[in-house]
Amino acid sequence: MTTLPRGEAADVTRVVRRRRAVAAAGAVSAGLLVLSACDKPTPVSTITVGTKSVSSEATCGGEGKALTVATMTSCLKDTDIKSIKVDPDDTVRFGVDPAIADKRWTILMNGQQLVEDSDKTYRTIPGSVFFNAQYGATGNTTLVTIKALDGKASGTTGTGLWSFKLKKDD
Repeated sequence: MTTLPRGEAADVTRVVRRRRAVAAAGAVSAGLLVLSACDKPTPVSTITVGTKSVSSEATCGGEGKALTVATMTSCLKDTDIKSIKVDPDDTVRFGVDPAIADKRWTILMNGQQLVEDSDKTYRTIPGSVFFNAQYGATGNTTLVTIKALDGKASGTTGTGLWSFKLKKDD
C-alpha cells in the first residue's frame, strides 16, 4: 500500500499541472525538432517594371559560398526562370536583400556585366538598355542576372545568381 501525506490523494490539480508541463515540454521539443529540419531560405531579389514585379530566390548559390566558373556558366544557361514584360520606355528597378547588398552585387545582361557593382539594395536602369544592340541585346528577349559578389575588392567571385527573362512589350 502506498502512503501519502494527509490530503495528497485528493489533490488532483497537482497531477494535472504536472501532465500539462510534460505535454508542453514535449510540444516545444517537437517544434524545435521540426524547425531544425527546415532549410534557411536564400535571399530574394526582385525586378519591378511599372506596377508589375517578379521576385525569386537564387537560381544558383545564394548561401554565401563562392561558386565555380563552371557552375555560374551552367546556371546562366538555365531556362526555367521567371519573366516580366518591359516597355523600352519604362524604368526597370532591381532590388536585393540587404544580405546581398552587404557583400556587393552587380547586374549581368546575357552573361556580361552591365553596370558597376554596388552595395545598395536598389538600382534603376532604363528599359531601352535591355533591347539595345549597343549593349549586347539581340531580339525581343534578354536574360538579366543579379550576381552576388563575395565582398572582396576584386568583385569577381560570385556567391549567388538570380536570373530573370525580360520580354519586350511593344
